[in-house]
Amino acid sequence: MQRQFENELEEIKRTILTMAGMVEKGLADVAKALTTCDSELARAVIAMDDEIDQYEVKVDRLATEFIAKHQPTATDLRFVIVAIKIGPELERVADNAVNIAERLLEMCEAPRIKPIEDLHRMFALAGAMVSDAIASYVSRDAVAAREIIRRDDEVDALNWSIFREMIQYMVDHPEIITRAIDIVLVARFIERIADQATNISEEVVYLVDAHPIRHVSEDKWNK
Repeated sequence: MQRQFENELEEIKRTILTMAGMVEKGLADVAKALTTCDSELARAVIAMDDEIDQYEVKVDRLATEFIAKHQPTATDLRFVIVAIKIGPELERVADNAVNIAERLLEMCEAPRIKPIEDLHRMFALAGAMVSDAIASYVSRDAVAAREIIRRDDEVDALNWSIFREMIQYMVDHPEIITRAIDIVLVARFIERIADQATNISEEVVYLVDAHPIRHVSEDKWNK
């Protein structure tokens, strides 16, 4: 019975990690498409979304069945609850990668407004946050998870910087308003990816410390 318990826990973890790997590939591909304007790569990201959705459903099913069958407690229960919560966050990361890919299909048909270095920097930061959040889940590293949460502020700052820059650009060049709005939207989708990495990290802290920190200011994390 104990062997079955452990095998089913491992299957939940393995499914989450397989899903996470697909999500990370999607992020890497759409980041490359953003740099190279590779429409085929953008379409491949969009096409992969349905399979990622099915992994979310599978995680939810496996976790729900595990709770019903074994009635876990303490750390094991938190592990399964966190898996149920991480699945939708990963699915939303994939959705935002798709949103970016769809914007790129339109953006690549028109001349670039100008190089947006902050946009690429934003994507690098957000993608690293997702990868590191998954790594902190695997290693059950609450210290690393807390550090990932702090990194979200830099992504937010870049998002506002791009927004202000594009507003001014639209004022000065009203003929390119549509293209500027696309950039604003892409920045917003990237910012949401960083938010989802933050949410995953908060769940890792709960998993390890049994202490929820979502909606709690940093100065009260340990109280």
